[in-house]
Amino acid sequence: MKGLRFVPVFTLFLFFLFPAIGRAQKETGKVLNLTLEEAVTRALKNNLQLQIQLLSPELADLSVSRAKEKFFPTLSFNFSRRSTVQASYSWLEATDKTMTDSESYQTQISQQIPTGGSLGISLNWDRTDTSARFQTINPRYSSTLRFTFSQPLLRDFGPKMSRREIIIAQTNLEISEYDLKKTIMDTIYSVEDAYWNLVYAIENLEVRRQALELARELLEKNKMAVEIGTMAPLDVLSAEAEVASREADIIAAEVQVKNAEDQLRRILNLTRDESVLEIKPVDKPRFMEQKVDLEECLQIALQNRPDLVSSKLQVESQEFNLSVARNQLLPSLSFSASYWSPGLSGDRILYLNDNPLTGVILGVIPGGASGALKDSFNFKYRNWSLGLTLDIPLSNAFSRANYAQAKVSLQQALLRLKNQEEQIYLEVKNAVRAVQSNYQRVQAYRVARELAEKKLEAEQEKLRLGLSTNFMVLTYQRDLANQRTAELKAIIDYNLSLANLDRVLGTTLKTKNIEFINFWKRD
Repeated sequence: MKGLRFVPVFTLFLFFLFPAIGRAQKETGKVLNLTLEEAVTRALKNNLQLQIQLLSPELADLSVSRAKEKFFPTLSFNFSRRSTVQASYSWLEATDKTMTDSESYQTQISQQIPTGGSLGISLNWDRTDTSARFQTINPRYSSTLRFTFSQPLLRDFGPKMSRREIIIAQTNLEISEYDLKKTIMDTIYSVEDAYWNLVYAIENLEVRRQALELARELLEKNKMAVEIGTMAPLDVLSAEAEVASREADIIAAEVQVKNAEDQLRRILNLTRDESVLEIKPVDKPRFMEQKVDLEECLQIALQNRPDLVSSKLQVESQEFNLSVARNQLLPSLSFSASYWSPGLSGDRILYLNDNPLTGVILGVIPGGASGALKDSFNFKYRNWSLGLTLDIPLSNAFSRANYAQAKVSLQQALLRLKNQEEQIYLEVKNAVRAVQSNYQRVQAYRVARELAEKKLEAEQEKLRLGLSTNFMVLTYQRDLANQRTAELKAIIDYNLSLANLDRVLGTTLKTKNIEFINFWKRD
């Protein structure tokens, strides 16, 4: 576990460094033209889920500051004043009551130290004035300068035990930072998924419109052929039915566009922004082969996955909790040391024969409060004490239960880590397989689309020569539309599989040229 110190700040800042970050997003009327980079930037700034997660490191940092407070010096002041009247209980007093006025001042500075002990220095000053007889000093001023040190030797001994709240809080801060990075990566992938699905929906709508135009052109040609008597009216009916069917396809495609746009709006937090009526993606999906190796990808994922780092930190935290619980099983043995210097001054009363019992006062030697303080700071009267205190509980069932619980929690954390490593292995395998298979799908669908274009051209020529039928041409038109849609979907899936591979490997920020600066500086 890292023994790091964090400088708290009030806000967590993210710097998103894109090559074209200065390029303004173009808004034409109420149409928002967005590149993928601009969509990612908007999401990282406005996404509500990300904004919620951004507060977690700040809360964790405040917990670190609160935990450090125990090592700040504590300064205390105490003042009291008392006036008492008591009945005289001795015939020597020769009065029926005794009055006493007293004042007390105390100043103390204490400090917890990393070894688990504490240091303290205090200064006491008292003034007492009484009407009682036979006093040798009245009023009397007394002071005590005291130094104290205490140190546990078994339970709670050592820097790790004394700083356990800080260590746990710092670990939680690190975990929250890696959780934030994972949220950022997930947000970026969700933007890419929504962006490319919107691109697909728009392109699919365009393909359906082209198919409708082809059907309408064929319908017009058929009507002309019927007029000149070279085609039966029944062929016109089949062409009209196909036009109606393709108009229905367009309605479904338009709904798909709206749904995809709403999904992107939600991620960008534009759901209620009435100033933007339409989002128009600017980027087009690219198709370029990217070689991927499973073993290399596995190593990259094990090094970069933020959620895996968080799980490892959880294991470290549970190991530390176990060491704390083991320490709490020990008996309490404390060492204490004290060194103090008292001082005394006041008006000294001189009695006959230097005997207060005579009751005959010959005079008074004046004295002030400074004399007592002077004696204390000059260490005129030196005193010290040393001690050991052993505390052995007759039953430590509670501590044993905490220790057993810590062991089970550590086992859970280790199993979660192992399970996560297995899950990462599966995710990487699936992601690599998806990239490879989607690349092959694009190639296959591209060939199929090119062949569909050639088949349609040939069938249209045969129809012109009277060697084919409307049904065959319409069938080939629909086949071409489907092949174009399938090729586009394969290209979109290939781009998304690359984005998902980055997310699974934990390299999304690096690939997108995004730098995450958390401003919790460590020293």
